[in-house]
Amino acid sequence: MTNRQVMMMVIDNTGNRINPTVITGSPAAARPVRTGRPDAGQGTAAVSFDSILRQKQRENEGIKFSRHAEYRLQSRNISLTPAQKEKMKEAVAKAETKGVKDTLILMDDLAFVVNIRNRTVITAVNSNELKENVFTNIDGAVII
Repeated sequence: MTNRQVMMMVIDNTGNRINPTVITGSPAAARPVRTGRPDAGQGTAAVSFDSILRQKQRENEGIKFSRHAEYRLQSRNISLTPAQKEKMKEAVAKAETKGVKDTLILMDDLAFVVNIRNRTVITAVNSNELKENVFTNIDGAVII
């Protein structure tokens, strides 16, 4: 590598004079950035980007409920079993593979409008209110 010269201006203690200073030498070698995590070279396995990504994807597989949907579930006395929640996850996955953005999921005399991208239930309707109801702003339906 070639030597480089850098000129720095230095202000003395009085603040009145500026003294030019020339620094010569080769550029400093790049140092690794410490992240606080152990390196693979230190005898412990480093966490890969792929494993972190997969973990975050698994965390996002669950279905969330908006405040409005939670209110509707309570006011309409709807409670979902773990099996129904699993069915809903599968329905969301099916809609996602088809490119649906907002879907109507019909399951066991219940209806749910779900935003697929956010995996969020927007509203819930029970069998008493399903009749003569119109669902808008959906681009797909999954019947399970």
